Amino acid sequence: MELRHLEYFIAVAEEEHFTRAAERMHIAQSGLSASIRALERELGAPLFVRSTRRVALTEAGRALLAEARRTLASVAAARSAVAAVQGLLRGSVSIGTEQCLAAIDLPTILARFRAVHPGVEIRLRQAGSSGLVEDVRTGGLDLAFVALSGRPPTGVSLTPLTSEPMMVVCHPDHPLARQEAVDWTQLQDETFVDFHTDWGARQITDRAFGAAGLERQVALEVNDVHSLLDFVAEDLGVALVPRPLAYKKNKKVRAVALRDTAPAWVVSVAVPAGGPSNPATQALLDLVAESTSTAPATTAPNGVAASA
Repeated sequence: MELRHLEYFIAVAEEEHFTRAAERMHIAQSGLSASIRALERELGAPLFVRSTRRVALTEAGRALLAEARRTLASVAAARSAVAAVQGLLRGSVSIGTEQCLAAIDLPTILARFRAVHPGVEIRLRQAGSSGLVEDVRTGGLDLAFVALSGRPPTGVSLTPLTSEPMMVVCHPDHPLARQEAVDWTQLQDETFVDFHTDWGARQITDRAFGAAGLERQVALEVNDVHSLLDFVAEDLGVALVPRPLAYKKNKKVRAVALRDTAPAWVVSVAVPAGGPSNPATQALLDLVAESTSTAPATTAPNGVAASA
């Protein structure tokens, strides 16, 4: 079994499409397909169910995916260990992040990291927190910046970076906009704009309404912060968002505090429970710790300090 066969297999599994996987791996589709067939012959089992539109993993394919990721992660760690002995920092670091996490300035951090460690390849993927944490657990990512609701799965360690309260955002002419603070019961009849269910902020909101014994109607479900605030700005619904997003992203909405204790949006960095899998990941974590410890606070329009 060759490592490149496992790399091609993972690409097809993640892309769910042979053409896209071939483009990602910079190989002819015929060559990628031949590698997958060779892997299936060696293992004695089909790995994908193929159709004209997409491919899906078989049960054997799902079993192989986790092991393939762990195998490639172990190979990368071995290479990094040898480079570390030689006084070099090479290899790659695979990063996941949810959108608009106010605790970190990720582009600046990665630019600083590349300047100090030009030999390290940086790979970045943006998705919801639930999926990112699962990828850290299975070895698909070295670390991820997430806003997870509840405890992480076994095999993942979370280090909190910041905590912010959730706030209501609404149209400036909405009746809630005239209040200093809002009770939970005032929200139960509202129409909501919210994120997909794997986003941390959505999970926090769902848990908070469940804890209050209230139901709510999510009529518009989006996958980015700017769309959510744009819909709220057109008075198509209200939303609950972390305080930094309420004040920074759209000046056409009104932010209102929740009365009593607002649920907390906690941004953390997720790594495997055993610690970073390679020196490059540890070097990036050190830079993140340095950056977040020195980050200045910003002030919201109402005078409340908020993390940048």
